[in-house]
Amino acid sequence: MNYWLMKSEPSECSIDDLELAPNQTVPWIGVRNYQARNFMRDQMRIGDGVLFYHSSCLAPGIAGLATVASEAYPDATQFDPSSPYFDAKASLESPRWLHVDVKFGKKTRLLSLAELRADPALQSLRVLQPGSRLSITPVTPTEWQMLLDRL
Repeated sequence: MNYWLMKSEPSECSIDDLELAPNQTVPWIGVRNYQARNFMRDQMRIGDGVLFYHSSCLAPGIAGLATVASEAYPDATQFDPSSPYFDAKASLESPRWLHVDVKFGKKTRLLSLAELRADPALQSLRVLQPGSRLSITPVTPTEWQMLLDRL
């Protein structure tokens, strides 16, 4: 089993939106970074643990838990000219972007970015590394357990 921290802007999809979605599952659309795409394609498996992280908001941080609910498959938004995630270089025959489905686990207290930064035991988290802008980052089993203990 692998563990992941997945960032979402609450205005696009919050932990509350995930909880209210049909089957409490949403496709993780809009990833347009090759490294994050490759994590989904090559390493994510159904049942992997997800820390659902609210980003680009007044109170960024871990807001809940989820699981990976599908293998990676083509992100349809890349083919939709009306989508902000449209990619003119993508084709049905050769999709460039993938996503996985994510299933709601539970809401947690908000473990804020400030709290994460202040905890010396969590300084190895990729989300805390200078310049880290990836929307999906791996979390080690030790980091996962430390974070669960704080939630």
